[in-house]
Amino acid sequence: MTFALSVHRTTTTDALARPLLDELAHEYTTRYGSAHDLNRYPAEEFAPPHGAFLLLLEQGRPVAGGAYRRYDDHTAELKRIWTHSAHRRRGLARRVLTVLEREAAACGYSRVFLTTGPRQPEARGLYLASGYRPLFDVTAEPESIGPLPFEKFLENPKP
Repeated sequence: MTFALSVHRTTTTDALARPLLDELAHEYTTRYGSAHDLNRYPAEEFAPPHGAFLLLLEQGRPVAGGAYRRYDDHTAELKRIWTHSAHRRRGLARRVLTVLEREAAACGYSRVFLTTGPRQPEARGLYLASGYRPLFDVTAEPESIGPLPFEKFLENPKP
């Protein structure tokens, strides 16, 4: 049974986000041996006016989430996009992307940038299917590239 989803704008330090971020840390550690990237930026970078952190809630529980931070004057960098393992294959990550893109455009960003790890083929597929342009050779072995950068230009950013 599927329940209605709501978007909850919050911070990376919100206790409600902890289970999702803990699972993301576990996934990074399993795939890469470390989750250091999760502590790379202070929580303030994912807060208004230049950033955002949101959760998709189902029956009050987080099922997916994501964030953006200011990368430069025109670009928002997407981070922390994650779907809880019990809720995958439902299009939730794509919904998170859509909300983040819309909010970044409303804040005046005209471009979004992101990187994903070479051991995350699911993420790579999501970004390619969602209209992101790879800034790397897609025919190369991902492990030979390192972090895989993508960009997407936003429609109708606020002037």
